[in-house]
This record gives sequence, C-alpha cells and structure tokens, in this order.
Amino acid sequence: MRQGQSLVMTPQLQQAIKLLQLSNQELAEFVEAEIERNPLLNKAEENAEDGGREQGEAPARREQLSLDDNSGLGAAREQLDAPGEDVFEPGTGSDAAMPAEGSGPSVQTDWSSATSGGSFNSEEYDFAANLTTDLTLQEHLHNQLNIAGLSAADRLIGARLIDETDEAGYLRAPLEDVAKALGADEANVAAVLAVCQGFEPTGVMARSIPECLALQLKERGRFDPAMEAMLANLDMVAKHDLKALADVCGVDKADLQDMLGELRQLSPKPGSGFSSDTTIAVAPDVFVRELPNGSFGVELNSETLPRVLMDKAYYAEVSALPMRDQEKEFISECAANATWLIKSLDQRARTILKVASEIVRQQDAFFAHGVAHLRPLNLKQVADVIEMHESTVSRVTSNKYMATPRGLFELKYFFSAAIPSTGGGEAHSAEAVRYRIKALIDGETEDDVLSDDQIVEILTGYGIEIARRTVAKYRESLHIPSSVQRRRINRASA
Repeated sequence: MRQGQSLVMTPQLQQAIKLLQLSNQELAEFVEAEIERNPLLNKAEENAEDGGREQGEAPARREQLSLDDNSGLGAAREQLDAPGEDVFEPGTGSDAAMPAEGSGPSVQTDWSSATSGGSFNSEEYDFAANLTTDLTLQEHLHNQLNIAGLSAADRLIGARLIDETDEAGYLRAPLEDVAKALGADEANVAAVLAVCQGFEPTGVMARSIPECLALQLKERGRFDPAMEAMLANLDMVAKHDLKALADVCGVDKADLQDMLGELRQLSPKPGSGFSSDTTIAVAPDVFVRELPNGSFGVELNSETLPRVLMDKAYYAEVSALPMRDQEKEFISECAANATWLIKSLDQRARTILKVASEIVRQQDAFFAHGVAHLRPLNLKQVADVIEMHESTVSRVTSNKYMATPRGLFELKYFFSAAIPSTGGGEAHSAEAVRYRIKALIDGETEDDVLSDDQIVEILTGYGIEIARRTVAKYRESLHIPSSVQRRRINRASA
C-alpha cells in the first residue's frame, strides 16, 4: 500500500475553466445546448425580470468599476484556481453542490436590468431586410451553371468545382484531385472549368492571381504578349522595378505606365463583392468609458451575457414524486449541473471584469494619450495583481474584446513585449515602438527616405534600444516595403 496526494478537478471546475476561454458567441451556443439537455434550466425571459429579482438573483448582474476605486476588485474572490472544495479524492460525489430538495424559489442570474429588444415594434421592423438574403458567391455561380447548357455529367463536375472555390473566387483544389474524386477524365474537368471561368464575376475560379488577371484582360481584349509578360513577372511590379519590367515586356516607359494603370483597374479578388456565410460580427465583452473625473470606468456588456435560471420549484415538485434510483440520479445530476452552470457564468463575468479593469489601470496612458504611450505588459503582471494564475488570465483574454473610446481591441492587444531603454529607464512597449516606426515612415518626403539603420539611430535618440533586424521585422509586420522599394515607388509616382 502507498499513501500519496493528488489533485483532482471536478467536472464542474473543468466546466468553469472551459467557459472562461469561450467567446461570447460560443458561450451563447453552449448555454443553449445546456438548456436543451437540462429540464431544470430555463432562459430568463424579459418579462420575468422583476419577478426574478424578488425571488433572489445571483450576486453579479451589471457592475462598473472605476480605476480610482479598488474596492470592487477584492470583493469577488474567484474559485477558478482549483479551490479547496473542488478538490476531492476519486469516488467522492458532488452532492454538496446540489440544492436542497424543496429549498424554495428559483435562483436567477440576471445580468442587466435593461431589456434586449424583446418587444415587437411594427414601425421599426424592417420587413424587406428580413425577407431578403444576400447572395453568396457559390449560389451565384450555381445559378449560372444551371443555365450554361452543360450535360448532367458536366454539371456535376461544375458543381464540384464551384464547391471547391473559396470566398475570394479562387479554385483551390487541383484538377487532378477533382477528376480522381469524381472518376472523370482530367481533360473533361479542364473543359468544364473553362466554361465556368466565363461566369460572372470575370476572373472567378482562377487558380492563381496571374490567371485571374489574365481572364479579366481577355474579356477587355487587352491580353497581348506584353501584358502576358507583365503577369508572369508580378514580383517586379510589387518591387516597382520598372526598368527591368520594361525590358522584359519589351515596351517603353510610357507604355509601361499605361499597362500598370490597366492592371490597377483589375480585381485580384473577384468574389469579394458577395456575402460570406462565415463572417461573424464581433461584439465587445466589456466597455471602457471616460468618467467625468478623468479616470476610466469598465463595464460588462450585459447584452453578451446569457441570463439563465434554475427552476427550484419544479425540482422540488419532481423530487417529491415516486421515482426509481436511476431517475433520482438523473434529477440530482441535472440540479447539480444547473447550479454549477449559474455559478460558473457568474464567476466568468466577474473574472473578465477584474482582468479588463486591471488592463485598463495598467494601460491608462494609452487611453488618455494614444498608442505611443502603450506600456509593455505581460500576463504575470496582471495575474499577480488580481491574485490569479497566468493560465486563467490567458484564458480570459482569448477571444474577448474591449470597446474603448479609441476603438475595438482584443484584450490580448494590450499585452506586448518590452523594448529596453538606452538609459536603463522604463521599458517601451513593442506596439508603441511599431507605431513610432510607422509614424517616421509616414513622415518621409520623396527625397528623404529613411533606411532601417537611420530609423535605429532616430529611435536611439528617443531612448529606445533596438536592433536593425527588429526594426526590419516590425516594418514588415506593418506591410511597409524596404527603403529601396519606397524610393522606386516615389520615382514611379513622380
């Protein structure tokens, strides 16, 4: 026999940790699924709001913290870092989390006293917007395929090719794979593709950018050998190496400028004008507002927080009925899961509020003065202040967004590496340094283009210790060409 210690996480604690890293949309879907599974869970209705308040709510509804008042930070002590009551030896149950039989009215988690538009107003309802749907690129192409006059077999091939077309309008699957999957001849698949590439929008179902642009030029009657040579050397176009490009195309400078003008009129993404089924609007999880005293208040977005309640009265009524052991176990499990879900939602909301409030406190200079004043920040700094583990903070900042007076930001945006100071003073945020580099390049003139070495010298004058390769890395992350390419662009536009 051997005696030892082990840490075991209950399913409920695992659920609470899982809820932390879900986005607000994923959380809504999770709660809907739990309501479908659990007969004791109900979605709180708007008209039951006042009644729910009389029956007794979960402690967190809608909270706002001012950075001048830290009392709210210590009031909510989360149990997401493996609390004592959630650690048990294998074989023990979790009946303690189950509400007592007939213990009284429902327990409700009500996140906001504001309605969410549950009432119907015929004057504000837009019938046209709800009766029509935007056409997707695939639907548009399928409609054209149906009237293309192809045989049934060729229509099947065309449908497969359309399904393999992405939202930008490009065919991503190799023809040989399509032919193999359908048991068709590759030449036949290529012939059907040629027909489909004649569909609108022009350039759709191309397999590369040069082919997409070539299809558009052919429709305009402008696909000549010079244009073909230009499309084969698009890397020179990107580098603005006009002299070498003119030699390859066999044209003079004036003709080359005309060709470049025609190229700019083409669309490299022919499918971009159609709706996308995968586009999801981002809703903020917290709001940051400037208060009259100059500080910043942090408030949860109640519209993204699910409002659920457990019907204890129904649980007491069902528990009083004669049941078999299996049925009693099911009802007890439903009650325990309902109680823990409500508690987990409350803990999740409070934890998001604590983390967001500490981020705003640490980055108050950013909100007051802009991105140049963003401080270096890591997960440990926030975790130490709110007395939680780094992994918990990491989960909270995943897929969570903050609406601020300066725009909408993911919480992870405010965490950046530290760039040391030359004088040994306070370090600089990598994001702030990236912003300075962009500002320096934006301020260039045609005759004064800064090299990476010159940018290093200027930043050193600001007290920022940075290497040339780091400047190059930040510049490339901003999609800014090198100094050589920028000079060529200036000469081409002159």
